[in-house]
Amino acid sequence: MEQLTYLGLLAGCLVVTAPLELILRVRVYARWRRLLVAVVPEFAVFVGWVLYAIAQGHWDYSATRTLDVRLPGGIPVEEVLFFLVVPLCSVLALEAVRRVTGWDAGYPAPVDDSPGSIAARNERGADRGAESAP
Repeated sequence: MEQLTYLGLLAGCLVVTAPLELILRVRVYARWRRLLVAVVPEFAVFVGWVLYAIAQGHWDYSATRTLDVRLPGGIPVEEVLFFLVVPLCSVLALEAVRRVTGWDAGYPAPVDDSPGSIAARNERGADRGAESAP
């Protein structure tokens, strides 16, 4: 059972953050090109870094806490999944925070006129400001 430790942690991250897509409608999966732009550079750099570290003998992975399925270069399949799952969960969490707080994080919110959307809240706030202006 110890062999599922790493995989279990990754699954736990997905289980905790996946509902954000449905409950808060953060639309991370719907904007898959944007997600790829966020994940692919990180994935390439870190997988390359890990492969280098393994080749140099700096890093190794426990066969008792992983499935011990190694991809070319000796990298465990869980480590490759880590570099996909963690950024995905991070983007889901960031978009959830943006959705709930109205924070633009330096880029505009997607157009969404539903009553609970950031755009609708900002518009209502602008309307209130216009009413109170002399």
